[in-house]
Amino acid sequence: MTATATANSKLLLPSMMCADFGHLADDTAALVAAGADGLHLDLMDGTYVPNYGMGLQDIEWLCANAGVPCDVHMMAMDPGRYVEKFAKAGAKVIYVHPEADVHVARTLAAIKALGVKAGIAINPGTSFAAVEPILPLCDYVLVMTVNPGFAGQKWLDFVNPKIDQLVEASHKNGNNYEVIVDGNCSAERIAQASAMGVKGFVLGTAGLFGHGDYAESMQKLRAL
Repeated sequence: MTATATANSKLLLPSMMCADFGHLADDTAALVAAGADGLHLDLMDGTYVPNYGMGLQDIEWLCANAGVPCDVHMMAMDPGRYVEKFAKAGAKVIYVHPEADVHVARTLAAIKALGVKAGIAINPGTSFAAVEPILPLCDYVLVMTVNPGFAGQKWLDFVNPKIDQLVEASHKNGNNYEVIVDGNCSAERIAQASAMGVKGFVLGTAGLFGHGDYAESMQKLRAL
């Protein structure tokens, strides 16, 4: 994900919370061989969201062994305490939730100072107006089309106008970020959001895992 998607390409980013952790090395190799542009790593602290995700050791191993860029989506309170750890682990992009950070602008600046791309993750209930002032600090914006913390949820259609707003503002008024969507990224939704100008998709159970051969599935999704 250090390479920005062009107008004619999309970033396909498997969510490793859906991978087979009993055979993580094999599953990771299969996803990369299938054409994953990067891997999406979810960190959950059990407080910001009522669930737990990957630990530091999981993230370190994936960043070191995947062979493609890894991003870390921090669903955690006070994420500024941890960004240095994940930068050292090898994350290429770090996303934080603005609601979880009293000084999110300072945290985004700290991420950039570590040589990592900075991003915000925007919950379904968070408005465009609430994040507009910090958009110039972002390299990526991760739009949640489901509530964070659990796989298998339905796409919330009321988020679509916000996606339009974020895409429209992505290269205006000092902004220079790419819009990525996370949540129920099925083939139908990827086609819809691609037409809206979304550059990347986090792939979970709706579009990749549990759908057979990874390479065949990603080829079909990329063709959209």
